[in-house]
Amino acid sequence: MNKRNGFILIVIALAIGGAAFQYFFPRAAANSGKATRTAAAIPVLVAKAQIQDVARVLELVGRAEAYQSVTLKARVDGQVAALPFLEGQAVAAGDVLVRLDPADFDARLQQAEANLARDQAQLAKAERDVDRLLSLKGRGFVSDQQLADARVTVDALVATARADRAAVESARLQRNYATIKAPFAGLIGAKQVSPGAAVKANDTALAVLNQVKPIYVTFAVPERYLPRLQAALRVEPLPVTVTVPGERGQRFPGVARFLDNAVDPTTGAIQMKATVPNESQTLMPGQFLNIGLTLDTLPTAVTIPAVAVQQGPGGSFVFVVKPDTTVETRPVTVALLQADTAVIDQGLREGETVVTDGQLRLSPGAKVQIKTSDS
Repeated sequence: MNKRNGFILIVIALAIGGAAFQYFFPRAAANSGKATRTAAAIPVLVAKAQIQDVARVLELVGRAEAYQSVTLKARVDGQVAALPFLEGQAVAAGDVLVRLDPADFDARLQQAEANLARDQAQLAKAERDVDRLLSLKGRGFVSDQQLADARVTVDALVATARADRAAVESARLQRNYATIKAPFAGLIGAKQVSPGAAVKANDTALAVLNQVKPIYVTFAVPERYLPRLQAALRVEPLPVTVTVPGERGQRFPGVARFLDNAVDPTTGAIQMKATVPNESQTLMPGQFLNIGLTLDTLPTAVTIPAVAVQQGPGGSFVFVVKPDTTVETRPVTVALLQADTAVIDQGLREGETVVTDGQLRLSPGAKVQIKTSDS
């Protein structure tokens, strides 16, 4: 009976001791339990290094500029009779945009034509007089002086008729100038005068016509790219992609051919100009635009998502997933970081898997569980 009681006392003492250890040393007890379990795999997103040609693109800003622009002015003084166009409409080359009152020009033309007819009649009479004097001179009735005077009169009237014809042509041109036509196709702006307004030759602005199909896009490029730009433009025009801020889905391709002949010393940049077809006439002169200028192409480059590249004390590195689903840190040399893509010059090979999300929980040798972006 005493032995049984002693055994019970021992069991009770051990239980009390275990409870006390658990109470006073909970962390040690927990760690001892964890040591018996395998560390859980860390979920990550991954991507494979790929080989592809990568265009080196400069992201710049610029403005649209009319391909051609003209402020319409009259070449003669006159009074506006009509402006047969709608403000903002598209016009074709040769469309009538302004008509001046033609009455005064018609009168001047008629006067010039009348002067020409009068002098031509006098010339015809003078030529007949010369013919008559020639016949009389043969019979001795006319002196050489009389014949010479008659011939001088003919020559003078020939010159007068020539001047009259020039005056008629000038009057006809003046009448034609009373009708102002579009010199090229484009968009006409607001009317700056109204019918009845008096205009002065080459002074009064009537309207502005802009050609926007195609359209120019001007932008500035830092001077450090100047040698590369010059070398590329000797071979062919540089491709550009134009987008409207906030409308990244709509892209307008074009080519840059013009490189200015001087660097702006105040900004350290050089101006370039690209031509964009703008068939839909979406882009307008003065509009603020984003420009992607393709400098060159890196052939067969190793590329990974830019988010895979991490920065550490030693520079850039990535987490590479090994076949046993553990990770290692790999130093890399980034040749180009552009938009969502990083071009790796050294440190990675095609097909290697890198971590693109979940790097904060990783350390060398950690085990990972590859998940999809939808999970």
